[in-house]
Amino acid sequence: MAKVDCQRVVAECAVMESDTFWDVIEAAQAGAAATGELFDEVLVKQLADRPQQEVLEYAERFDELHDALYRWDVWAAAYLIGGGCSDDSFTDFRAGVIALGCQWYQRVAADPDSLSAHPDVVEAANGRDRSEVLFYEDVNYAASGAFERITGDADAFYEAWRGFRAADTESDNAVDMGEDFDFDDDREMSRRLPRLAALFLGTSP
Repeated sequence: MAKVDCQRVVAECAVMESDTFWDVIEAAQAGAAATGELFDEVLVKQLADRPQQEVLEYAERFDELHDALYRWDVWAAAYLIGGGCSDDSFTDFRAGVIALGCQWYQRVAADPDSLSAHPDVVEAANGRDRSEVLFYEDVNYAASGAFERITGDADAFYEAWRGFRAADTESDNAVDMGEDFDFDDDREMSRRLPRLAALFLGTSP
């Protein structure tokens, strides 16, 4: 089973003029800021204005970027920020990181501890509901929501997706999660994620 090349995925993030993925994300960010609507709702609307093939390509890129964050160190960051993090919650956390845009995605992929500088994370450390910070479930379903808006059929995306992925010979890629470690070991968390641990565990970075 082949492994996803996380370094390649991150590197491509910076040079994606030929790929519309980050343009879509950033346009949705701008739209949400301008209208006050939720980011995921704007994202669905903007995807629904595109051809179905582009929505499928968006979904493919989303999955690739999402999978590349499936690492123990990123999960540990989510665990600290959320005060715990199940497998399902980690799925939502990775979607939330993607929703931050290309620059933050690159930073997190290179160093999850860099999230200690994100304003929402700092605010969470000061008392905000931690379960809502960067855990963005609805972003996972933007492509399927766009397909339903286009076709009126809730199952249309999944039918199209099966056909789209049938020709993909790398669909069984696995991600190297790196070294496993105990998220409940404060000393180990402080060693690996010193700035986040300082925020959420009160340790010295």
